[in-house]
Amino acid sequence: MSGPNFWDNQELANKTMRELKYLKGLVEPFETGTKKLADCEELAALSMDDPAMLEQIQTELASLAKEIDALEIKTLLSGEFDRNNAILSINAGAGGTESCDWANMLLRMYLRWADEHGASAKVIDILAGEEAGIKNVTVAVDGDMAYGYLKAERGVHRLVRISPFDANKRRHTSFASVDVIPEVEDAPDVELNPDELRIDIYRSSGPGGQSVNTTDSAVRITHLPTGLVAQCQNERSQLHNKATAMKILRARLYALKRKEHDEKMAKEYGQKQKIEWGSQIRSYVMHPYSMVKDHRTEVETGNVQKVMDGDLDMFIEAYLKMKP
Repeated sequence: MSGPNFWDNQELANKTMRELKYLKGLVEPFETGTKKLADCEELAALSMDDPAMLEQIQTELASLAKEIDALEIKTLLSGEFDRNNAILSINAGAGGTESCDWANMLLRMYLRWADEHGASAKVIDILAGEEAGIKNVTVAVDGDMAYGYLKAERGVHRLVRISPFDANKRRHTSFASVDVIPEVEDAPDVELNPDELRIDIYRSSGPGGQSVNTTDSAVRITHLPTGLVAQCQNERSQLHNKATAMKILRARLYALKRKEHDEKMAKEYGQKQKIEWGSQIRSYVMHPYSMVKDHRTEVETGNVQKVMDGDLDMFIEAYLKMKP
């Protein structure tokens, strides 16, 4: 029961179930929406200018419009890896404590977004700032269409506010970069040769408890040919941390190969592509006014706190609709 065929069949069964779940998520809302529309048409035919009935129809149509919008977004997520889990990384920019605090604020924002969307978000590696906040963090986000949605967040995020760390209450501008790559299970173009890997074991840092910080369980894996690094320190088990780090390294190596391929094709066809990693995609202004604006789609809102609490759907959906 535990031979190769068993595990191959189990993996195939898991893939089939995920595919069925995805298709069910498209078909069922369509069928439900069609039935609701038919019900509204019947009610309209029977309303006979009844104000109460007309109000009920308007309520049903408003609800149906929201469901159609949500279904439209799902149909836009048809990319090769859109249904995959995501690996999200946040890195504080230049600016010391201020930027580290901003990176920590972004981490909270994405954790809240994941919670609101029924996704599991686990911090697998984090480096605390010297005074406050974090220098960088890696989060594994497991959920339906996690990468498809979160790929809209890749880029540089800019914060403008009165710094709580400035005794003179001056306005500061901070930057943090967000990178999102898909978790890949099958990457035929990626081969991890053990001879090309350097594996370092070290003691976990930062807040932990339950022996997390008292044993040498953290793992850092370096891919020597490319210099790519993946590390994990959230588990007490060295083996679990190593397995997670390998998964991240495989995903980052695959993302690098895809990027190199895209750049090669762009050069061959004389196209100049925008590199989103180095671009400022969104500004969060808390002073002298309140506004969050996405510079790619021009979508903006004055409710900064709601966005920082994880309400990113307006920006994500606008980005997905904009993409060809």
